Amino acid sequence: MKKLLSAAEAAKLLGVSTATLYSYVSRGMLSSLPGTGERSKLYPRDQLLRLAARRKDGRQAGHAVEQAIDWGKPILESRITLIEHGVIRYRGHDAMKLARSATLEQVAMILWDSDSKSYFDDATPVIEPQRWSAMREPFAGCLPLQRGAALLAAATPLLKPSDPLTDGAQLMRLLAAALLDADISTAPLHQQCCDAWRLGAEHADLVRAALIACADHELNVSTFTVRCVASTGASLPAALLAGLSALSGPRHGGESLRVWAMIDAAMASDDTHGALQQRLAQPGLILGYGSQLPGFGHPLYPDGDPRGRMLIQMLEAQAGNAEIAALLALADIASKLTGQAPNIDFALAAIEHAFGLARGASQTLFALGRCAGWIAHANEQAADGQLIRPRARYVGTFDFLDY
Repeated sequence: MKKLLSAAEAAKLLGVSTATLYSYVSRGMLSSLPGTGERSKLYPRDQLLRLAARRKDGRQAGHAVEQAIDWGKPILESRITLIEHGVIRYRGHDAMKLARSATLEQVAMILWDSDSKSYFDDATPVIEPQRWSAMREPFAGCLPLQRGAALLAAATPLLKPSDPLTDGAQLMRLLAAALLDADISTAPLHQQCCDAWRLGAEHADLVRAALIACADHELNVSTFTVRCVASTGASLPAALLAGLSALSGPRHGGESLRVWAMIDAAMASDDTHGALQQRLAQPGLILGYGSQLPGFGHPLYPDGDPRGRMLIQMLEAQAGNAEIAALLALADIASKLTGQAPNIDFALAAIEHAFGLARGASQTLFALGRCAGWIAHANEQAADGQLIRPRARYVGTFDFLDY
């Protein structure tokens, strides 16, 4: 089957006139290559097939949109989080304002739409301390996300389901212990992190704010994965395991590991500007959003990620810390090189680096905070009762088209 079609063949495949075909090229919707004749052009078959599929969707208009996921919507309706004009709102509450004073448990109750009680009051440790200690032992050397997923999977058969929100509180405490390689505790979740990392009271607000900043972010990859799994009727632990798996990828929660490595290399160099510039120029390197340095820029926030901005401001308030001063100087250089502000991934990696925390602590903050949002989305999806089932737009070849 030919990979390049003539203008007549291309127009026939699209069902348009040659004049319309030429307009697609002029508008950048289709590329053309020189043909054998003086003015003839050839058109890539794969591009034509994609354009034909998009035009078909356009003709079906609202019907195609209506039938894309759950044999339904490509944009899922949710009452949980709104991201608009650079502001994140958890059920109508400004998330960054919540991060200044609330605990993660309080924010979880907001996300779970429970203003009548705290389900963490009813959530007691679900596995005996000796058994939990024995379960942790084989995973002591793992990174937090690996250990968290392994222990959550191992613990699931031992759990006794009750109501979804009490289960959610129990699972958050279990996941905190797994990520931190600690005992299951009823202490506030931010305090559990501080205790595990031996941070003083002066750092507790920063850890608490970081957890809340991570608590939800609409339909990101891991949250959408959680909703897909929950839509099948799978258990809440199964949905959270799926979320942890999605979060581990370098283009999602694994981004902070890459940011940490970038920071570490730049800080070790005598020329921070040169080190960052060299990294930016490396061919084939998976960079951050918009092919910039990892940890800078975000497509949802053209004016800067409010989560990163808040946490950087809180780091700036830690007066007299030379490591933080060096990190802020690095961020300033990187921002000038990329034209982008630090995002949440840079802020989390900076916290880990500034206080010499255990490797992967930034992922612990992300995963533990985001678990609150995952549970909210899993419960919302379960209440909806619909299966999320996308349709695919076929852009391959058709054996019945003979050119």
